[in-house]
Amino acid sequence: MGAGPHHRTLDWLNFFLADVRDGLGPYLAIYLLVVQRWDEASIGVVMSIGGIAGIVAQMPAGALIDRTRWKRAVMAGAALLVTGGSLLLPLLPGFSLVAVVQAVTGAAGALFPPAIAAVSLGLVGPRAFTRRIGRNESFNHAGNAVAAALAGLAAYVFGPIAVFWLMTAMTIASIVAIARIDGGAIDHDVARGLDGEAFPAQRREAGQGRDEPSGLGVILTCRPLLIFAACASLFHFANAAMLPLVGQKLALQDRNLGTTLMSLCIVAAQLVMVPVAALVGAKADLWGRKPIFLAGFLILPLRGVLYTLSDAPYWLVGVQLLDGIGAGVFGALFPVVVADLTRGTGRFNVSQGAIATMQGIGAALSTSVAGLVVVHAGYSAAFLTLAAVAGVALALFALAMPETRPGAEFSPAVPAPQRG
Repeated sequence: MGAGPHHRTLDWLNFFLADVRDGLGPYLAIYLLVVQRWDEASIGVVMSIGGIAGIVAQMPAGALIDRTRWKRAVMAGAALLVTGGSLLLPLLPGFSLVAVVQAVTGAAGALFPPAIAAVSLGLVGPRAFTRRIGRNESFNHAGNAVAAALAGLAAYVFGPIAVFWLMTAMTIASIVAIARIDGGAIDHDVARGLDGEAFPAQRREAGQGRDEPSGLGVILTCRPLLIFAACASLFHFANAAMLPLVGQKLALQDRNLGTTLMSLCIVAAQLVMVPVAALVGAKADLWGRKPIFLAGFLILPLRGVLYTLSDAPYWLVGVQLLDGIGAGVFGALFPVVVADLTRGTGRFNVSQGAIATMQGIGAALSTSVAGLVVVHAGYSAAFLTLAAVAGVALALFALAMPETRPGAEFSPAVPAPQRG
């Protein structure tokens, strides 16, 4: 399968979708705090509602991407829904209406990760997938950095409302990029993990054709997949609330510069993520998945502790650089590890959705718990709580998660059939 002609199209897709796929993200916390005058606990709850909606949608989203041959249309529709919902927020000051909009956009956003991974796998094939995912993440982070820089500049000139209009422009550009993908070049069997290369003899002996996915039970009986899901959930519990909390601290110190300083935090981290993701994509097949992932997990508790040492804006921005390492590693390796563990099953995307559900649970609880800790014990206590959870994730991954790259010894989701 020739991968070359598709790389540039996928590059632009990931660049422009970067500012769309997560909605307003941490900017919502600043907008609600500074413009709508909400308290930190209410902000945490409404952001958690969006996260919970995304959780509910994860597995159905993955199952839809596995089954549909209209992957480009699904991505375009999700982009329009997320952006439309976000544009309504300035008109909806009440808690209930904001919560409903967050739920809708959260559910729509669940479609992007499996759709992008599936289209990438269907275009370039499994052998080039690790490098392609690294490149996806590099362009995604570059898009985030550019969008955040533009948002910071626009917010400084026009106020926090400017981020809404920037998101609209990026949505239009992302839909153009989606339209330029050659739909006929996507191998939809390969896109769901039926690559014809993994466990071919076993599948033939079991009477399974290339177009016959395994039962959903494979994702419930694959022990490494369950361990990875637990680690991912703990990682996102520890990570999700850190940037919004930093944004709130910055906004409380300087109301006028809060959004601009948040943009500086995002740009700083994203600029680090670009080379980290590229390095991971280039070396993960050579070095293995586990040692690289351990480095990403190690960064998170360190970052949580460092946030407590100073409230100076440039210290907070400097510590945020470490997020570029942890998030860069996680983003580049997550779909690769899932592909390793589900190769040959035809359940790649629904498995991504299942683990993303666990991630979403962790992330949704993170913002709520952190907001409550801030209200009752302060920001430092919240950061230390998140750092402790990150330490648990690091220990679990180090002790229980096997290496999953091709050729490593681990329990595959599609075992060799019994001979009778």
